[in-house]
Amino acid sequence: MALPLVISLAVMAYAWPASRIAPRELPVGIVGTSAASQSAIEGLAHSAPGGFDFHLYPDEASARSAIEDRDVYGAFVVTPASLTVMKASAASVPVAQLLDTAGRQLAAHATQAAAARAAASAAPSATGTAAPSATASAAPSAHGGPAKSQGGKRVSGTAAPSAHGGAVGSKAGKHAPVTPVKVGVKSVDVVPTSADDPRGVVFSSAVLPLTICSVLIAALITMSGVRMPGRRRLVDLVVACAAAGFSAFLVAQGILGALPHQHVATWAALSLTMLAISATTAGLITLIGPAGLGASAALMVFVGNPFSGSTSAPELLPKAVDDIGQWLPPGAGANLLRGTAYFDGNGSGGHIAVLVLWSVLGLAAVAFGRRRTPAAADGPYAQAPSGADSASGEGPAASEAAVPVQRSTPDAHSESPSPAREGNHPHLHARHAAGH
Repeated sequence: MALPLVISLAVMAYAWPASRIAPRELPVGIVGTSAASQSAIEGLAHSAPGGFDFHLYPDEASARSAIEDRDVYGAFVVTPASLTVMKASAASVPVAQLLDTAGRQLAAHATQAAAARAAASAAPSATGTAAPSATASAAPSAHGGPAKSQGGKRVSGTAAPSAHGGAVGSKAGKHAPVTPVKVGVKSVDVVPTSADDPRGVVFSSAVLPLTICSVLIAALITMSGVRMPGRRRLVDLVVACAAAGFSAFLVAQGILGALPHQHVATWAALSLTMLAISATTAGLITLIGPAGLGASAALMVFVGNPFSGSTSAPELLPKAVDDIGQWLPPGAGANLLRGTAYFDGNGSGGHIAVLVLWSVLGLAAVAFGRRRTPAAADGPYAQAPSGADSASGEGPAASEAAVPVQRSTPDAHSESPSPAREGNHPHLHARHAAGH
């Protein structure tokens, strides 16, 4: 019963957030405060109630700076005749696609509204041009008599006004076509993804193996059965995560070209993410034994990874999932990696704080917690000393002192008598001397 339940929960953890992807307070910018901009806000709010968090900017340059600083995912520059979608596919490819779709919908609505206004403005024009025709034709009758001849020909009083006023006005009012107004759409990628990874597939696919490898590093160091001081375990964790982070960077950028900018900072982000996961796993193993490995794997792999939003965006996930995911190392690490690889580290302060917090707590548990590893099953005296003793370098000595020394007992049939045994029977010596 337990295994099917675990499998069901694992599938649910990955499938449920993915099936609920939709914008939830997604920060976007609107440039300007014109009637067209207000109409865009109303259209977006109507299409996705509660889906967008609008930020107003005075011009396009301000909106561009906000996108580069990761304050918003994109912006709409709206004018009566055009609409520009400013996006950052490096922040999230699904969000960039969503903004493109929203921009096309806004342009279609703006085109329909402009056509309706043009048709409404043309209707009074047709009505106003018919009146001069009737007035002009009636004016000569009122004055009586025909008009003067032109070019030797007589023109009746009704003919002249019709030729110059009434006929033209009637034609213009009934047959003049209304020019259709079409709002054009233009898309600008302010911060694009790498040309070698245009869809961000490499980036989003790297989070899960990094999480699994970090858990394995902690398991190898803390459950190998080799006794070592706490200080040595800490050093091994840091060095192993730094080396693994560098290897991951060489693959992701050196071979696949998915992390194009700020190489040193990106390597540091990878290493810190792995250290936060490894230190947490090692700390749990130190505190509660092998069960800590299962607890850490469940937390990081089956909760942290699907809740991280690395394949979409945190604001596209349900609110509770977003909050939990960004407080776990996989989610914070994925956002930090985006910040260093594409945005010069902008907006990364909170993610660094989360990773440092998990790292410090895990390393403290390793250093000061009491080891409960399989090595403790060898006997009552095989349990390793506490982490504090190990860290101070007194672990081996204390371990040796804890092992009792068994004193050898003399053999009852030994040929050489014990001095103590001789001393306990002095009368035997006296009787032996008297016999001689």
